[in-house]
This record gives sequence, C-alpha cells and structure tokens, in this order.
Amino acid sequence: MKPFTYERASSPAEAAVGAARNPNAKFIAGGTNLLDLMKLQVEAPGHLIDVNGLALDKMEATSEGGLRIGALVRNTDLAADARVRRDYPLLSRALLAGASGQLRNKATTAGNLLQRTRCPYFYDTNQPCNKRQPGSGCSAIGGFSRQLAVIGASEACIATHPSDMAVAMRALDATVETIRPDGTARAIPIADFYLPPGDTPHLETVLTPGELITAVALPKPVGGTHVYRKVRDRASYAFALVSVGVIIQKDGSGRVALGGVAHKPWRQEAAEAELPRGAKPTVARLLAGAKPTPENAFKLKLVERTLAAVLTEAKA
Repeated sequence: MKPFTYERASSPAEAAVGAARNPNAKFIAGGTNLLDLMKLQVEAPGHLIDVNGLALDKMEATSEGGLRIGALVRNTDLAADARVRRDYPLLSRALLAGASGQLRNKATTAGNLLQRTRCPYFYDTNQPCNKRQPGSGCSAIGGFSRQLAVIGASEACIATHPSDMAVAMRALDATVETIRPDGTARAIPIADFYLPPGDTPHLETVLTPGELITAVALPKPVGGTHVYRKVRDRASYAFALVSVGVIIQKDGSGRVALGGVAHKPWRQEAAEAELPRGAKPTVARLLAGAKPTPENAFKLKLVERTLAAVLTEAKA
C-alpha cells in the first residue's frame, strides 16, 4: 500500500475545494471499488477525502414530480425505497441484480456511477492499459475480449462500464447534480455524463477536477412496464455479458438501454421507434456500427435474444 493522507470533509463545498487543492486526491464513501484498486496499486491517490459525513444520504420528491437521490444513498436503501419500487421499478431491479447484499449495503449512488471498468487488463498492472497508464497501449485489443465492448469503443480502449444501476438511470433520463470547487452547481444529463474513449480512455466522465456529485435526479415517472434482465457467466455476483433494461408502454412504444456492450450505458433513442416491431429491427438500429472482436461477436445475437425475451415478458 502506498502512503496517503486523509481528511473528513464537513460540507460538499469543502470537499470540492479540498480535491481541487490536491490534484492526486480521490473522494471516498463506500470504497467498494476504490479500496480494491488501491490494494492492487491500480489507483494510488495521494490524498483521500472522506465524504461520508456529508448530508447527502436522503431521498426527496422534486417540485416537478420526480425524485432526488442523494449521492450517499446506499444501494440497498435505494432499491428498497417504496417510491422507487412503485415509480421506478427498473432502478430497483437493476440494483438488486448487481453485486452482493453486503456490497450493496456499502455502495453509494454516486460511487456506483463512477466505478471503474472490470476489464482484466485494467486490473493487471503487468499489462499495458491506456485507462491505467495513458499511452501505454490496450492489451485487450488482440487479447482476451469476451466480456468487452462491441460498440462505442476506439483503437485505444474496448473496455465496458460495469454498472447495472447506470443502465436503469440512462433509461429513466436521470440527471447528475454536482458542485464545483468555485461553489457553482451543475446539472448533467446522464446521456452526456460519460465520455467516449477516443484517444483518452482514462478520462471517463465530464466531471472537472474537484467536482463532486451531490445527487441524482429522476424526472416524473413515465409509467409502463419495467423489466431488467442481466445475462452473465454465473448466477450471482458477476458482471454482465449483456444486460437489457426496458420501459414498455401499452401501445408497444418505450425505452431500452443496454449494459455490458460499451463504455457507458448504451441507449440510442432513435432505435426505440422500432420497439413495436420487435427485437430484431430495434437491435439492428441500436447496435448499428458495432465492431465486435471474434471473441465477443456473440453479444450481438445475445442482445437480440435477450431483448426479445424481455419484450415478451413486458407484454405478458
């Protein structure tokens, strides 16, 4: 373990200022991802800012009829909340599909959105990885890529985003609320939150240095039938090969977001016009331009079959 300094922030503004003052600082709350990365020396922050004492663990209704979820709300509490289960069941189901009960008890809403990829080469410090060491190369390209991206990748990175919760948030049109070191607040649509890998895959979100997530806001419920299905190599505690989250209305229209296929939750609103016609035309537009590797090309058919099963369930 590399040495680091530590402080407890007393306010969101103070946390943001502290992070801006220490360029090698990281915020820590549940620590379910960061601590693992520190133990493996994938991450080596020189300073940790503990945000657990901040009053960001509440959920409240918004004036627009939606729900504001504090950044420190634990995944267990969010999944079990009566309002979430009634109005946003896709979110509850996605959370319950991720990790173990013990991890959900610690993991936070903001931390879930910010977790790093589970690409095996990212975790292996003996292998080149542009996410871990910019400019070193991508071992996954030409390597073991069965679990990695089929769309949205680049010549520098084919890693996927691991979050189940983020898939639901994308389908629900969530907004990420933040505070910057200068005290200004920002509201970022989740559609704009994650950056494409391009030539800089180590830059994963639009957050600026020191910017702290304070909440995630959900708009007014849209109704419909919510289904989340996760396909993985084993029945529990495994990241998705493919996951599908849908909200289907009675007329067959709806929304669909995918996990396990790209650097971010994958949604193409233009493709949703095809949902009444079924899975095949929807996926043809949703994954247009996909560039799978020989090892993960099966994901294209797996997405189609999983969406077909989900649509059948939603219409039952």
